[in-house]
Amino acid sequence: MDKKSKIATLGGGCFWCLEAALGELAGVDQVLPGYSGGHQENPDYDAVCGGNTGHAEVVRVSFDPGRISYRDILMAFFAIHDPTTLNRQGNDVGSQYRSVIFYHSPEQKAEAEEMIAELAAEGFWEQPIVTEILAAPVFYPAEDYHRDYYKLHSQQPYIARLWWHPRWSSCAPNSQPN
Repeated sequence: MDKKSKIATLGGGCFWCLEAALGELAGVDQVLPGYSGGHQENPDYDAVCGGNTGHAEVVRVSFDPGRISYRDILMAFFAIHDPTTLNRQGNDVGSQYRSVIFYHSPEQKAEAEEMIAELAAEGFWEQPIVTEILAAPVFYPAEDYHRDYYKLHSQQPYIARLWWHPRWSSCAPNSQPN
């Protein structure tokens, strides 16, 4: 990561889907799936999926703030998941699938709080937003086989079904399969 790059760490359900959508945004340099927010050091996928580590599946987004703002990344994040379901996204249930923003600076925290307040005031969702805003803890990269999962497994029914949700397609229209 060069000096001008910034980091955003976000959890909103399955990290495979977040990686695929956010990776298509202009100005995003890298999206790395991983785990954050728990108590177990060096967790692996099986442990996190078991729901006892306290970690959420997250993505660490490296971006060029000269090309895309943190606010724009947050807008995409809120467009591609349901921030009103506690510990759940679709059929994925458990605290590892919670909606969470791990901020890396006081400015990111303020931006996230402001965006949630704006979205709540607009009444876009009928239910209240339950997205947590927490200081960024240690990030543990996921195992290599999780990287570029959508690109490598786009025909897998789980991935294909989620990708065609209207929120996904409006976020990253150039990455739909042919």
